[in-house]
Amino acid sequence: MEPAVVKLKAIEATPETFKDFGQVIQASPDGDEFGPHDAQLDLSQGTPRFYIMNLEARPLKFSTITHHASVTQCLGSIGGGVWYLGVAKSSIVDPNVELHNKSPNVLQSRSGHFFVPPAVDGVHVFKITGPKFLKLHRGTWHAGPLFKPDSMDFYNLELTNTNVVDHTTHDFKKENATVFVIDDE
Repeated sequence: MEPAVVKLKAIEATPETFKDFGQVIQASPDGDEFGPHDAQLDLSQGTPRFYIMNLEARPLKFSTITHHASVTQCLGSIGGGVWYLGVAKSSIVDPNVELHNKSPNVLQSRSGHFFVPPAVDGVHVFKITGPKFLKLHRGTWHAGPLFKPDSMDFYNLELTNTNVVDHTTHDFKKENATVFVIDDE
């Protein structure tokens, strides 16, 4: 059976449009004091890792989405090139509440936290342009960065072991017979 193809229109990432998933951080004058316009980070569960990652061949389509339950994550393109990120709201749950309510869709991750898989209709795509970065709320599902050029460099702030011990993935193709394509015409 061929998976259903869901075309998603890319929404420009602004502080208002992205607020349910994280923050859009833009340039501020040197000397500004810390405030709500700055990334509200949670790096308390380990040692932070800030690095540049080179990504190649990340076309505007995806079928898997990932979240990190223990950390906020920041992503931005080096040089301000245009890129895209598929997202869904965090669905980490308190097992005492959800299991007591007998919610049927609650799963436990390899790292031990409980979550509800993201819904197909809960996925959105954002377009990020210019010199800004995204800070993802803890647990925000994300697919990407995705982009049109052959390769791009991104800076990434997470924990040193995020991708080893805090990496939960949902496969929409396998679980929902669905793939997503970004419509940016």
